[in-house]
Amino acid sequence: MSTPVVFITGASRGIGASLAGRFHRGGYVVAGCARSVIESTDVDLGLECDVARVDQVKRCIETVVERFGHIDVVINNAGLAGTNSLAPDADDSFWHEVMGVNLHGTYYVCKHALPHMPDRRGRIINIASVLGLKGVPDQTAYTAAKHGVVGFTRALAQLVASRGITVNAICPGWTRTSMAAGRMQELGLDEVALARSVPLGRMLEPDEVAEYAFYVASEAAGGITGQALVIDGGAIG
Repeated sequence: MSTPVVFITGASRGIGASLAGRFHRGGYVVAGCARSVIESTDVDLGLECDVARVDQVKRCIETVVERFGHIDVVINNAGLAGTNSLAPDADDSFWHEVMGVNLHGTYYVCKHALPHMPDRRGRIINIASVLGLKGVPDQTAYTAAKHGVVGFTRALAQLVASRGITVNAICPGWTRTSMAAGRMQELGLDEVALARSVPLGRMLEPDEVAEYAFYVASEAAGGITGQALVIDGGAIG
């Protein structure tokens, strides 16, 4: 059997960088994309791609397939979060940008990667969020997008089950990333205050999410599909 290939979006930092590291250590060829240049020895092929642009997604996947022949595991990790306003005079551009990256990007990548994924062992993992299962008042765009990712995951799992491809969403809670740091600044929180809202009393580390994803991609997890898998320290349990 050839060396397995994983394609990770948003692979330049945060959870994406940890995913690249974990799969690299696990023996995968790692192809990654991001809107910025990827500078990591864990990534065998780094590409610049805005997943909200279908033309860029198609070119990116074509490049991966030309180089490696196939894609065994797809991880849709690219994400964009932040406060959006529903005031009548508020600009709508951020709403559409959040939807474009989180939801449309997931759809585009799955649509164009699936023809190049092997039957019986392909894996699609969508990094959603606990906000794909609950709501918060100031992030209606992100919450709606991540709910959409969870729904898309469940439907796609049914669609490709006959091929033996599994599709799951991982829903992390607060994780120590630059995105989380930006949100804490927006909300006026520090890590000590945030930890009080989590039963385990701490934020997650990106490597914990990556380890979970590595298991979901494994042969041992071949019977798990169509699930929203929560890792959040017990916050919504």
